[in-house]
Amino acid sequence: MILEFLAVSLIAGLAGRAIQSVIPRGGPAYTLGALVTVCIAAGAYLLGRRWLERSGNDEMPLSLMPRELSQGLVLGAMLFTVMTAIVALLGGFAIERVNGAGAIWIMLAMAISSGVVEELLFRAILLRHIEAMLGTWAALAITSLLFGAAHLANPGASLFAAFAIAMEAGILLGAAYLWKRRLWLPIGIHAAWNFTQGFVFSIPVSGSALEPGLFVTTRKGPEWLTGGAFGLEASVIAMLVATGAGLYLLVNVTRQGGIRPPMWVRR
Repeated sequence: MILEFLAVSLIAGLAGRAIQSVIPRGGPAYTLGALVTVCIAAGAYLLGRRWLERSGNDEMPLSLMPRELSQGLVLGAMLFTVMTAIVALLGGFAIERVNGAGAIWIMLAMAISSGVVEELLFRAILLRHIEAMLGTWAALAITSLLFGAAHLANPGASLFAAFAIAMEAGILLGAAYLWKRRLWLPIGIHAAWNFTQGFVFSIPVSGSALEPGLFVTTRKGPEWLTGGAFGLEASVIAMLVATGAGLYLLVNVTRQGGIRPPMWVRR
């Protein structure tokens, strides 16, 4: 598990740096470079599963990509838009003006890279392997905490921001993976959430502030509402909306018998 995690991380990182070294930042080619990077990372993961685990491609079947990826994209964009609307109604967010296309290619590249690579690492590798050993509930809890902790080094991060990420993203994306036992849905949710956040509403993505996107926006009010420097992901509103959606998916996982016991119980 650890070697697989490190291998995919290293391959994705090296491929990304190599491609970015020859492609100027911004423009369609920059987004294409991100697509090539994630294809290399996904290919490395699938080859590793075939060679080491003697397993076929049951997590990223191309035949199901159009439907399940589209569902994830819609759900991710909808969740972040709903959460942002609630914050706006409470006076913590406002749209000042339309900016236009802005840094759309950079935002697309960011959304694609984070959506695919992080789901490969945290759901396909860590969640799947930990679940096989400790069961579904322990795996979901551990990977959610690890996902939150991984964001502690980001700009503007705090213990509450990491906790919010663990709750809203860890549970939601983990449940999306467990529901289908495939990656397309969580990849779509993850990518669309980040793209809607960074491009549509010009909000820092997990603390990383990029160029203004479609709208020029402002946030004001207490940090529990606006998320402060980390962005709306550290807002209590985001945590409630996304965690609620994740718990709803977990109910479906439970109903379809998708909760697996620890390995010592199975034996």
